[in-house]
Amino acid sequence: MVIPSRRQWLLQAANGFGSVALAGLLHQQCQSAESKQALQHPQRAKSIIFLYMDGGPSQVDTFDPKPMLTKHDGKDPGDLFKVSPTQFNNNGKVLSSPWKFQQYGQSGIPVSDLFPHMAQHVDEMAIVRSMTSQFPEHTFANYFLHTGSGLQGRPSMGAWITYGLGSENENLPGFVVLNGGLTPPGGLDCFGNGFLAATYQGSVLRPTGQSIANVTPLESPEAQRRKLDFLRQLDQGTIRHYGNSDAVDAAIANYELAFRMQAEVPKLCDISMETQATQTLYGIDSDNEGTRTFGRECLLARRLVEQGVRFIELTCPNVGHDRWDQHNNLREGHIANARAVDQPIGALLKDLKQRGLLDSTLVVWAGEFGRTPFAQGANGRDHNPFGFTIWLAGGGIRGGTIHGETDEWGYRAVRDKCEVHDLHATMLYLLGIEHTQSTFRFGGRDMRLTDVHGHVIHSIVS
Repeated sequence: MVIPSRRQWLLQAANGFGSVALAGLLHQQCQSAESKQALQHPQRAKSIIFLYMDGGPSQVDTFDPKPMLTKHDGKDPGDLFKVSPTQFNNNGKVLSSPWKFQQYGQSGIPVSDLFPHMAQHVDEMAIVRSMTSQFPEHTFANYFLHTGSGLQGRPSMGAWITYGLGSENENLPGFVVLNGGLTPPGGLDCFGNGFLAATYQGSVLRPTGQSIANVTPLESPEAQRRKLDFLRQLDQGTIRHYGNSDAVDAAIANYELAFRMQAEVPKLCDISMETQATQTLYGIDSDNEGTRTFGRECLLARRLVEQGVRFIELTCPNVGHDRWDQHNNLREGHIANARAVDQPIGALLKDLKQRGLLDSTLVVWAGEFGRTPFAQGANGRDHNPFGFTIWLAGGGIRGGTIHGETDEWGYRAVRDKCEVHDLHATMLYLLGIEHTQSTFRFGGRDMRLTDVHGHVIHSIVS
């Protein structure tokens, strides 16, 4: 007996497009159940919020204070330590941080005056001061941070996570990107599905205005029904001529999801239902446009977590200083970027904790690399992939801890060195996934997010 494929069964059914939607829903439920059975570790986190600090914040000006920079400010770095080639080869003098550091929380972790709101939550954070990258240039480093490879076209971490865990909400994508207004170098491939099915790619939402183009129907339900039925007829013709197609199945699944999102997304993005106190907490009524934009992103991220979305990435707003990429005017640029994100991120951590969501939500703060301890030109900092800082908080993280360290200049990681692969392995571990077993057969071998690398950073796991 020949068992018909899902597609063939649908073609023979007489219940119209409603059967397609039902089949998609049943498939997602089945996938989610299978994923839960396949978890290899205790699931400490159910969702991830990735706060992407596009451009590379300076570690020595944020979370990694270095008194030696103050002591030797203005001196030639080549007389003090070995200087490696930089991106723009315009090396100036040793540059001390313009900001003071203070200790916060019971853990006494030092944080720059750039982040007065984030600093209130250091007891929830694991600060990794020894992160490294293989690439000193934005595009390749962005691909590496997001996909585990410096090559274009690989699946992003959000795609891998939804591939491994499925979705908890059939009306929303499992992977959402909240676009603050700046597309990172490398473009949308930073959020792509690569060789995985198109259903796993990131869905980009805007935090202001209409969240998704055409999400509000411009025609009657009857007109939409006629179009969907016509698409089904075209699919039937394709199947008759060419047989079953994974690409067609993926396209149909995306059509189904888009149809359901028209009802779900406008409600999700309507923050008028939030109290005025909550909106003020996030800075949505701030007099600074960057704070308002990122505040809406952070608030929407919390709402997406509440709705069961697996992976949410937030990108930076345009503050007029080219992201965190301060090759000159370090002080003005970092102040503008910090003002945009500090209050909203502090609010996000506070709000998640108050609602009992922080224990099941992993929050990650990271750029693609750090900055040099010496100046580029007179008052900027160049790219530095040799040692920089990220932090994690929430789901399964041992808060109030510091992992690794850079040298006395904040230049190179010298203890407990970490790679981006280790970050990815740790994120998957906290979600209950063994990174070496989450694979997809492509190009003749089993591919994975961490390739043939990656170790869980157990010292920051609770």
